[in-house]
Amino acid sequence: ATLVSPVTVITRNNMDFGYLSVTGAGTATIDPNTGALTTSGGVRSVGGTPRPASFVAGTAGITLVVIRVPTAPLILRRSGGTETMTATNFTLQGSAIRLIFGTTGVPFNVGAQLNVSAGQAEGLYTGTFDVLLDYY
Repeated sequence: ATLVSPVTVITRNNMDFGYLSVTGAGTATIDPNTGALTTSGGVRSVGGTPRPASFVAGTAGITLVVIRVPTAPLILRRSGGTETMTATNFTLQGSAIRLIFGTTGVPFNVGAQLNVSAGQAEGLYTGTFDVLLDYY
């Protein structure tokens, strides 16, 4: 048996698509490398502070990790309602394979594409997703 130090992952920032205006179906996509938000179709950015999700992974030793982001669509639900949207195409900043050198950690970002329907109900939509780290 080989014992390894556990890896700790801390969320620094949640993903945020900011404020969006909808005149028809479209998408809003956050790039995890640049933090830029792009929109398509009838979706436009109208403010807020769009940003990718931001994490840091650390350990007491030197550890090789493989970071895995969701591959299945994430359902976001409207607060106070039953309406939903999906987030898809989750992307990781940089390589999925990282070497962690100690507790100062390795930062990484995750972006995604928000899929907005025509006539999407106004309101705050939220959801949670898992980022998995396999370590050796």
